[in-house]
Amino acid sequence: MSEVVLANARVVMSDEVLQGAVTIAGGRIVDVAPARATASAAVDLEGDYLIPGIVELHTDVLEKHAFPRPGARWPEVAAVVAHDAQLIAAGITTVLDSLAVGYVYDGGQRARDPLALIGAIRAARAQGLLKADHLLHLRCEVSTEHVVGDFAPHTTDPLLRLVSLMDHAPGQRQFTNVAKYREYNQGKYGLSDAQMDALIEKRIADRDRYGEAHRAAILSLCESGRLPLASHDDATTGHVEEAAKAGMVIAEFPTTLEAARAAKAYGLAVVGGAPNLVMGGSHSGNISAAELAAAGLLDILSSDYVPASALHGAFLLHRRHDWALPDAIACVTSTPAERIGLDDRGEIAPGRRADLVRVRLVDDLPLVVAVWRDGRRVA
Repeated sequence: MSEVVLANARVVMSDEVLQGAVTIAGGRIVDVAPARATASAAVDLEGDYLIPGIVELHTDVLEKHAFPRPGARWPEVAAVVAHDAQLIAAGITTVLDSLAVGYVYDGGQRARDPLALIGAIRAARAQGLLKADHLLHLRCEVSTEHVVGDFAPHTTDPLLRLVSLMDHAPGQRQFTNVAKYREYNQGKYGLSDAQMDALIEKRIADRDRYGEAHRAAILSLCESGRLPLASHDDATTGHVEEAAKAGMVIAEFPTTLEAARAAKAYGLAVVGGAPNLVMGGSHSGNISAAELAAAGLLDILSSDYVPASALHGAFLLHRRHDWALPDAIACVTSTPAERIGLDDRGEIAPGRRADLVRVRLVDDLPLVVAVWRDGRRVA
């Protein structure tokens, strides 16, 4: 079993940054040692940072590769491979591809049922085409007509590691401000004022007709406890109490300080958007990730719609918001891994998977220089 030594690195461990070397063999980390130089066969990282591979719980970028323009559908396996390359370039070695079940508007920008894309992920995995480890996060839009029937066949899929319950109907949660809902969806789908009025009316009616019943049905399908559950866009203490009662372990993108505090009190891991942190605020006018970080209410950063933002956001927590670097890196590595039961990765320590990312700061911007997954260099 051949060994690879990554030397002269600033190794970001769970509780310190160690100037040293990491030895990997058989796809695992076998040693971490405080040393500046080793044998001539070692890979010299020249003082760059070495962090665990990023674990991403929520990215909908695959859908953008599959539907690059309204009405345009790209071949699914090609879309998955292109998506994978983008993730690896961003230092993401484990991803839960977040696929929507049920759409809020049939604008030709995503499939109602993710079956075809799930099949493409499985085919690409089987053919050895993927560099990152791809698992699934199904995002169930509870106030849509077909969501329960479309979700049910996937509950026993071994790739499924997270289920979130969403409701993007206007007038609540992410879109308490209906004007923001109008602005977002008109820009996204190119709707006229009349079409937008009709969509708002329909979505409110759908929420009243389907929301609670579909939420209960999806929770029933997941009641075995095998699948970690996430709430989405909680805005009130009531939303969080409902999530905690249902056994959810993650609160994705709470929209208010009140909801984030309640989530923390109930033991839910709070997810904030890394693009929100990088750009300085929420595009929907909700609470900023920086406010969550300052209040000690941020547990996980998600790249959401910009894969590179996870690494960028983690270093911003350290350099701009005074977080210790190990704590900042944990937001995109060990904490997300732990919350979904992936206890073999997310930390640089003997016995863990050798999923590693070499990071260099260039004018304070963290850039990925090299990536290893299971001890094999993939970028």
